[in-house]
Amino acid sequence: MRALRLPGGLSLRWHARATVVALLILAALCGAVVWSLTAGDYPLPVSDVIDVLTGGGRRADRYIVMEVRLPRLLTALLVGAALGLAGALFQTLARNPLGSPDVIGFTVGSATGALAVILVIGGSAATVAGGAVVGGLLTSVLVYLLARRGGTQGYRLVLVGIGVSSLLSSLNAYLIARASFGDAQSAAVWLTGSLNARGWEHCGPMAVALALLLPAALLLGRPLRMLEMGDDAASSLGVRTEGARVWLVLIGVGLTAAATAAAGPVPFVALIAPQAVRRLTRATGPNLLGSTLLGALLLALSDLAAQRLLAPTQLPVGVLTGVVGGCYLVWLIMSQWRSSRG
Repeated sequence: MRALRLPGGLSLRWHARATVVALLILAALCGAVVWSLTAGDYPLPVSDVIDVLTGGGRRADRYIVMEVRLPRLLTALLVGAALGLAGALFQTLARNPLGSPDVIGFTVGSATGALAVILVIGGSAATVAGGAVVGGLLTSVLVYLLARRGGTQGYRLVLVGIGVSSLLSSLNAYLIARASFGDAQSAAVWLTGSLNARGWEHCGPMAVALALLLPAALLLGRPLRMLEMGDDAASSLGVRTEGARVWLVLIGVGLTAAATAAAGPVPFVALIAPQAVRRLTRATGPNLLGSTLLGALLLALSDLAAQRLLAPTQLPVGVLTGVVGGCYLVWLIMSQWRSSRG
């Protein structure tokens, strides 16, 4: 940790390794952006993409970039960033690497709310987004109340969340079973997590949600760091633990619900990104910005793989993140087993 002296006697603390890692992730993100906008069945040179982005270019090029590739890419980046940030918040609050929203039920709750709108009520993308937010909020309230007895401890939050997630998964299966064949097929693809055919109507609300919730999460970074040390230590340092925890949970649920509404319940990004950043930076604390950037990179690269591996067939991006997440869990279990034996 280093301190940068600023005019007026102020100082800014920064972690050199974390800064280097963040710059490398940004460079990889730039590469993923260029690849996404230029590669495909209709390849475009970088110069043509720049012409389109600056207001020029041929009509066909403008359509491919502005209506097909760019909104899908931005949706992937925003959804991945939201999931990475939400994962960092919940894992820090739970003080458990398994405390990500897709494990403790918040992602499944958002999916349940959205499915209820899609299959029962029907409506526009905005209505589906509203259903996801309501479902996520109700699930978070239920998990929080059930885990609150005797104090909201990390292991209780994870165990209660897993139980609620199982119940909601059964409810989702029931909703799909009662739906018509066409609706059930569409819902099943959506439940896998997909960025296929995503447009500006998905990108816009996601951008607004992240613009509001990312600064709020960063403002609560200090109380979050204190909570990671335990409630007693945080209280002794002047943190109102329950109030801070409620606000942080609401921010995390909002991020999860917005991401779920835009792309469906994409698995494992929220689980992997914070842990990978922590290992790369070797920095203590929640690593909010690093998790946000790595979440965006993971989902962008996963979507590129989903588009290219079996081209012209496009896989749902959730299939790729599920494979990566499964490999990560196997590696995590094996590494912990080896460390326990050593």
